[in-house]
Amino acid sequence: MGGGVVKGGGGGRRRGRSRAAPMSEINVTPFVDVMLVLLIIFMVAAPMLTVGVPVELPRTSAGALPSEQEEPLSVTLTADGRILIQTTEVQGGNLIGQLRAIAAERTDNKVFLRADGAIPYERVVQVMGALNSGGFNNIGLVTDTGGPTLDGTLNDRAGQ
Repeated sequence: MGGGVVKGGGGGRRRGRSRAAPMSEINVTPFVDVMLVLLIIFMVAAPMLTVGVPVELPRTSAGALPSEQEEPLSVTLTADGRILIQTTEVQGGNLIGQLRAIAAERTDNKVFLRADGAIPYERVVQVMGALNSGGFNNIGLVTDTGGPTLDGTLNDRAGQ
């Protein structure tokens, strides 16, 4: 008598098949969200990674030098007479030795000399001689733009 009707027999199979079907789509929205957050973090943090010893650079009408592949070495003379390689203070007697050690590890012999405008020229030339003795003969003097030209007029090349 009741052999012809089966309850739930066909419905159970359908449910089982829908669960076993593989998902063929990849949701990239979380990946894009993480990448955008990292991009913003690096955009904010990158300007803070530059060497920053506060000095009052002299102004000149010269333009900027082209950028290099290796991070440039920076030597700074502060107004109070301190000498810093990047952000590390160095005593005058140890300067040449430390420069030679740094030159042995670098492929580029370029160095940027940042000297406060109040420093006597004699002191700047002494440090340039130490840089040359330490193996750095490609010295770039760092200045601010917008200073006077030789004819006495102000030349602001910052907009160019």
